[in-house]
This record gives sequence, structure tokens and C-alpha cells, in this order.
Amino acid sequence: MNHNSNFSSKECGRGMSTAMVFILMFSVVSLFSDMTHESASSIRGAFLALLGASATVIGFVSGLGELVGYGMRYVFGRLTDRTHRYWPMIVVGYVLDIIAVPALALVGEHGWVAACALLIVQRMGKAIKKPAKDTVLSFAASQEGAGKSFAIQEMLDQIGAFLGPLLLYVIMLFKTDGSDYNRYTFCFAMLAIPGALTLVLLWLTRRRFPNPEKFEPTPTVMVPFKMKGRFVLYIAGISLCAFGFIDYSLVLMHVSRLHLFSVSTLPLLYAGAMLIDAFSALFFGYLFDRWKSLALVASTLLSCTYALFIFGISTQWAIVVGVALWGIGMGAQESILKAAVTTLVPKQSRATGYGVFECSFGIFWFLGSWLLGALYDYSLTAMIVVSIVAQLAAIPLYVLSHKRR
Repeated sequence: MNHNSNFSSKECGRGMSTAMVFILMFSVVSLFSDMTHESASSIRGAFLALLGASATVIGFVSGLGELVGYGMRYVFGRLTDRTHRYWPMIVVGYVLDIIAVPALALVGEHGWVAACALLIVQRMGKAIKKPAKDTVLSFAASQEGAGKSFAIQEMLDQIGAFLGPLLLYVIMLFKTDGSDYNRYTFCFAMLAIPGALTLVLLWLTRRRFPNPEKFEPTPTVMVPFKMKGRFVLYIAGISLCAFGFIDYSLVLMHVSRLHLFSVSTLPLLYAGAMLIDAFSALFFGYLFDRWKSLALVASTLLSCTYALFIFGISTQWAIVVGVALWGIGMGAQESILKAAVTTLVPKQSRATGYGVFECSFGIFWFLGSWLLGALYDYSLTAMIVVSIVAQLAAIPLYVLSHKRR
């Protein structure tokens, strides 16, 4: 374990390292943050439609939001590496991300343009904070193990994603008076509570750990960021994985059309996927610390057939199995994909590395979602084949990247 003048190896004599305390505090921030915006994600499409937005507008804005949210991470990653102002980037990003959600309660009954603008603001907030956030977590992870550290963060993150839609389900169960517009705006207003807790906990974490970069010693030789062969292979692999991974909005649309589950059950199906996501992230994170990039091979082989169960077999049990496999794939993505960057990019340019990773992942996710959505209307079989083949095609690239370690 690395030691430095600012952080002792133990916290309050309880046997827990200071780095782990930081990881846990930041993970609880992520939990309440995900309660806020994942709750909004579970009803956002229906709310925009209620305000008057067409399906084309909803699809375009959702895709644009993801493109902005991922594509701009390279820019803010480079800016973070240049300035080393980790906390200001994190705080500004969180403020935009959190405030944009309850602000949806303020839009008018026909204010779909304002609602779409707030969606873009929320994704921009994520773009600002993510490279700096992942980088400071990677500093602490250098002491605790990258796989385990990012897995713990993702597990708590997804527990928040599970509790958020569950909270809205309960709110809407009891909030029966008023129009649908009033029910939705009441839900968004209630999300100000976990949002406020996010910002308070973020302030406490920043106050307790003002210089998280000191968890990992800075190398004496400063090496500029370069796209080395091993990193290029890895980026190509995760891009193929993102291209073939079907967005949950398409999954939800398909399941709702089958009428195998009641409308009130659909949020619970998503909540279940998030819960599986949380525990699979923890499992594969620990596996990553032992197998490194080969853990990606195992997770891909296990989860890549979810499209066959969801879109190829129209039964309740197949949908449940498919959604569970989808959750496993998401959990692996959110933990070990980020953990791998820690082992591939040196400390002084890691925010840029995370920016390149997030930007490439987001662009190919957007392109893949666009193509798979078009294939859905053309041929379900073609969509299933493209999804599975693209994910399997990433495996050789993971193996080659691992061999060049």
C-alpha cells in the first residue's frame, strides 16, 4: 500500500484504509446521484410524449444527449489533465447533472422544448464530471485494486438506480389525484430530495479529501498521453461491445408491445436489471483484479445472448432471463471497462485516457443504437445477429490487448 503525508493507511483505527473510505464515500454520492437521474430516466420518455414531443424528437434528443454526454468527455478529460483541477470539474458537473432533473417539474404543460433542453444540460453535466470523477477514483484504486474499487462504486451506483425507479413506483401508486402531467411533475419535484443529498455528501467528501491525487504517487518522469497499441486494441474492443449492446429503451418498448407484463410491472423489471447490474459489477470487478482484461472475455461470453432471449423468444421467462443477462453485461461494462483504463494509462494523463474511452464508447453506442433500432423495424433476426456478433468480435481484441501487457 502506498503512503503519503496527507493520508494515513488506516482510518480511525478501524482497520479500513483511507483510500477505501474515500471510495465508499464517493460511491454513496453516486448512489444518491443515480437515484435522482435514473428515476427520471424511467419516466422521461412518457413525460416528453405527454408534453407534445413526437417519437422522432424523443429518439433524436435522447441520442443527441448520449452523444453530448459521451463525446464531450474527451474535451473535459484533456482539460482536467491540463489543469489538474479535479474537484472543480466534479462539482460543476454534479451541480448541472442534479439540478436539471427536478427542474423538469417547472416546465409547462406544452414545454417539451424546455424539457429537451434540460435533458441536454443533464448529459453535459455528466460529460464534465465523469473523466475527473473516474480519475480520482483510480488514484484511490491504485491502493485497493482497480477491479474491486470500481466494482464497489458501480454496485452502490446501481443500488441507487434500483431504488430510484422503485421510489417513483411507490410515489405514483399513492399519488392518484390530479392529471398525468401533475403526477409526473410531482415525481420530478420529489427527486430534489436525493439530489440535495447528493450535493451535501459531495461537499463532505471534498472537505474530507481535498487532494485525492496524493493516493497515487506521481511518477518522476512525466510521460505525455499516447495512443499505444495495447490501448488502441482495448478501445476498439469496447467500441464493438458498445455498438452491439442494445439500449434498454428499445428493450422496454419491445416488452411493452408483447403485453406479457402489466404496465405497473415494467419499472420493476428495470429495477431488477439494475440490481443484477450491481452484483455482477462486484463479481466481475473482483475477477478483474485476478484475470485483468480476460475478465471482459468471461463477462461478454456470459451476457452476449440476452438479445436472443428478449427479442427471439416471446415468453415471460425468456424476457426475465434476457433482462438478467442484459443487467450482467451492464454491470461488467460499468466496472471492469473503467478499471482497465487504470492499468493502461499513466496517472498524469489518465483523465485524457478516460475521455478517449468514454468518447469512443458513446459514439459507437449511439451508432449501434441507431442501426439496431432501424433493424428492429426491418428484421428482429438481423438485429439479434448484429448484436451478438458485434459483442463476440470484441473478444479477440480484449485477448490481444491482454497479451501485450
